[in-house]
Amino acid sequence: MAGATRGGIGAAVVGTGFIGTVHVEALRRLGIQVHGVVGSSSARGSERAKAAGLPPAYESMEAMLADERVDVVHITSPNHLHHAHAKAALAAGKHVVCEKPLAMTSTESAELLRLAESSGLVHAVNFNIRFYPLCQHLHQLVREGGLGQVRLVTGHYLQDWLLLETDWNWRLDPKLGGSLRAVSDIGSHWLDLTSFLTGSRVASVSADLETFIKVRHQPAGPVETFATGGAKDSVARKITTEDCATILVRYENGALGSFAVSQVSAGRKNSLRVEIDGAIGSASWCSEQPDELWLGHREQPNELLPRDPALMNEAGAAASFLPGGHVEGFADTFRALYNAVYAAVLSGGPAEGRYPTFADGHDEMVVCEAVERSAREAKRVEIKRKAVG
Repeated sequence: MAGATRGGIGAAVVGTGFIGTVHVEALRRLGIQVHGVVGSSSARGSERAKAAGLPPAYESMEAMLADERVDVVHITSPNHLHHAHAKAALAAGKHVVCEKPLAMTSTESAELLRLAESSGLVHAVNFNIRFYPLCQHLHQLVREGGLGQVRLVTGHYLQDWLLLETDWNWRLDPKLGGSLRAVSDIGSHWLDLTSFLTGSRVASVSADLETFIKVRHQPAGPVETFATGGAKDSVARKITTEDCATILVRYENGALGSFAVSQVSAGRKNSLRVEIDGAIGSASWCSEQPDELWLGHREQPNELLPRDPALMNEAGAAASFLPGGHVEGFADTFRALYNAVYAAVLSGGPAEGRYPTFADGHDEMVVCEAVERSAREAKRVEIKRKAVG
């Protein structure tokens, strides 16, 4: 692939839901040729491909993997399929971008990490929140000592799309989404982001999980993610996965952390907030106002830094595509992430530290399993990481 041009790289997307569409649009903006999608059925794949203006959908995963034009496979299928789909793509010699969670268990994610690292192929996990420009700026600011030693990390990730008992999505079914829901689905983004910003992994967790809506009404037909309005025909289903959680965190660098996760917070559409308090300064950022970074000081006025390449440090400016005053949002983070991933594909192999890899995806699986154990046993759990190789 070295020496090729970006326009000569071919991609395919597995999954045709909300997030699969975001992947497709980001790839188009980068000039990557999307040769097709794989749907949950041939009919659904064809319908979504036509709606997106894409070539005819592949009849199957196997047909897509057999297409020699496809260099990179993006996996956006339901969680329980990630392991099988990523394993098959690697075996077919394809570079892989996988949605989180990487797998359903840390045993599965460890296997994927071993396979990916031994393959020499580019492998990435879609922790896109890292790629908001001001998050990149803050990462460099912390690394260079701009806040001093990090002491405290606080925040939340709140949504309301599962607030009502008539709200339904496949993630509510543990066979499809896993035994953790809110923590795995969105809490994992907060954990990954704060580890990225502080440069330190999670060392231990103390978690409290709660399922407030214990019975929900599952519609007879399929429901899109973030869809609203109840169905006329539905079946009552017992719910075992958590609606929300509060988690205490200790990082390997000694910093303390605490955050709340919820998919039942009315009015919060997609609010990820993080505040980092250091020995000489603080910083706060929220995904619903992504072009502003608050910087706190003790002996001088606080600052509000706008996302402006002319004002940010090198990392923040490099992640920006537009001049200041032109808001960059959620979809732009996918473009920035894939910009880094496809640069590695063009160079011929993985680029350590440039984007989240299967190693990051596996680590989040380990942390999430510790969260689940902590809540089940009502105690703090130390993260025990085993060598994968």
